[in-house]
Amino acid sequence: MSRAADQQFDRLMAEHGPALRRLAHAYADGVADAEDLFQDICFALWRALPSFRGDSTERTFAFRIGHNRGLTHRARKRAPPAELNEEIRDRGPGPDSLLTAALTRERLAAAVRWLPETQRQVVLLSLEGLGNVEIAEVLGVSENSVAVRLTRARKGLREILSGKGGDDGERG
Repeated sequence: MSRAADQQFDRLMAEHGPALRRLAHAYADGVADAEDLFQDICFALWRALPSFRGDSTERTFAFRIGHNRGLTHRARKRAPPAELNEEIRDRGPGPDSLLTAALTRERLAAAVRWLPETQRQVVLLSLEGLGNVEIAEVLGVSENSVAVRLTRARKGLREILSGKGGDDGERG
């Protein structure tokens, strides 16, 4: 790869690396697994940069690669998620408010992993700050489809988090 492409990759990683790492954690089943997936996403992005034609933003391009790698990773694993109703234990000292926030994030992340794949995709991208137009580009669907999926995902998350959904043994 050329020096310019290496610089482009370094810039993309500086701008979007943290978000791609979070995306990897959403598709993975643990810290080590997420780091492996993140490395896979980085390598795939590095390899794909020479083919970037500018048909979309670099951000959309990077998320599309991350999303596709995440799907491939999940398809290979197909491991069931951690039990959603399992009590989350304090893993270290800290103020109550920080602990509560961390536990809430963990529970939300587990609930997002429980959503059907199409809903999980739009939620993850939305949480990373992508708008409906960008999400539609990343997923290759219409804006309307994104809006419908987000509405259904929010409803599904409310049900999962309230204990009314996700216990039928089926997963998307």
